[in-house]
Amino acid sequence: MSQSSRMVYKITVLGDGGVGKTALTVQFTMSSFVETYDPTIEDCYRKQWVVDDQPCLLEVLDTAGQEEYTALRDQWIRDGEGFLVVYSIAARSTFDRVEKIVERVMLVKDEASLSATDNLYGRPSPRQRVRTPIVIVGNKRDQGNDREVSVEEGRALATQLGCDFFETSARLNQNVEPAFKQLVRSIKIAKRGPEAAAPPAAPTQPKKKHRKCIVL
Repeated sequence: MSQSSRMVYKITVLGDGGVGKTALTVQFTMSSFVETYDPTIEDCYRKQWVVDDQPCLLEVLDTAGQEEYTALRDQWIRDGEGFLVVYSIAARSTFDRVEKIVERVMLVKDEASLSATDNLYGRPSPRQRVRTPIVIVGNKRDQGNDREVSVEEGRALATQLGCDFFETSARLNQNVEPAFKQLVRSIKIAKRGPEAAAPPAAPTQPKKKHRKCIVL
């Protein structure tokens, strides 16, 4: 399969330091578990995958969670199409940061969308109002004895913020692929616009133009 026939999806992994962002990314892209914690600044991984019978190429950006790199975060957000926002179920402080991270993603993506494609009246078109794809991930579910955040709390926050939710274990490779797969599906809808989720139009209706997708 040539690269030109594959859809490209740009995924950015966000969250506080030590929550397992690198471990999740490496488990997903390389099917291995990173045991030691080595703080990341920015690493990009690629994976060829098939989602719903469609070949795709994922570019997964693993980012820093340390406070000293927050200046880079807005650029990571602008470059991404979909986001995994990760916390550790064994560290409530990382869960408490999730809402602020999600709000920042929405703010930066809204600003980028409006500045690039405002219509003549300064209002976003319906296509622009497609919600930025975000999946909230509670990682380290294998550390159940150290749990500080319940499944119900994680799911309730995700529902409140309008995001999908998974609890994962990078160590045991639990729910890692399903979390990424749901994010790819959400990005696919966002790329096509709201009409992708709507019933097909009657044959007499003119077809709506789809946004062109980035290919390598």
